[in-house]
Amino acid sequence: MSDKRVLGILAGGGPLPARLAQAAFEQGWSVFIVGFEGFADPTLIAPFPHKMLRLAAVKDIFSALREHGCSDVVLLGPVKRPAWRDLKPDSVGTRILMRLGRAVFLGDDGLLAGIVKILEEEGFRVRGAHEFLHQETHAKGVLGKVSVDQQALCDIARAAQVLSVISSLDIGQGCVVQNGVVLALEALEGTDVMLQRCQPLKQDGPGGVLLKMPKSGQELRADMPAIGPETVRLARQASLRGIAFVSGMTLVINQIECIAEADQLGLFLYGMTLDELNRLSEKVGKSV
Repeated sequence: MSDKRVLGILAGGGPLPARLAQAAFEQGWSVFIVGFEGFADPTLIAPFPHKMLRLAAVKDIFSALREHGCSDVVLLGPVKRPAWRDLKPDSVGTRILMRLGRAVFLGDDGLLAGIVKILEEEGFRVRGAHEFLHQETHAKGVLGKVSVDQQALCDIARAAQVLSVISSLDIGQGCVVQNGVVLALEALEGTDVMLQRCQPLKQDGPGGVLLKMPKSGQELRADMPAIGPETVRLARQASLRGIAFVSGMTLVINQIECIAEADQLGLFLYGMTLDELNRLSEKVGKSV
């Protein structure tokens, strides 16, 4: 039997679960993926040991993780919260939902924090995707050929102020600002749909900017802000001129492709630490 530690990946949609599995494997881990039916893409996780299970089949999920010797787990990939009538939890799932209580019906932060706590109580060590996807999370400064001008910096600071103010309301991680005007805030629809909403909202003058920033106290092990090549393309379609994000706290998916897309489309990609955002905001106005 292999003496490698086994990383369990609770996989939602998108390419990140498979990308994480490959990164963990290259770092000396064995991996096992639980793909949530209706969310995870079976073709992407097919190269790795895996099992497709219902989101609410909690007993089977725990059993599968333990059967494969998973000591550590990562939650990764988007999962749309189903309606209660569609959830159909098993006996363990019902007990877990009762333990989660009101968090099930509130925002994502409380729910995800509750899920992390329960996984830890069940004996698993919950890890963050950023612990394995180092290159994707530590991008900083201007990543491509397009620089950031003073107006863009002002708009970034304005977006940071707005996201800071609404942080405690658990609404979203993204804000689009153009020349000081807030064009859109991310909510349940996610970043991509928010950017699509922005397309008819462009004002006269230079295009706006998108800032992705985690909420205060956000459980990054379960819900880290992310951008990818599609984010870049949709930002261009919305007539934006750049994307800013918090370095070390944002997944930049397929970073090389993101940079190439941004360069081709004439957008900037700009990574800043929270301290840098604070200092920038102090120069512009109210501190983040």
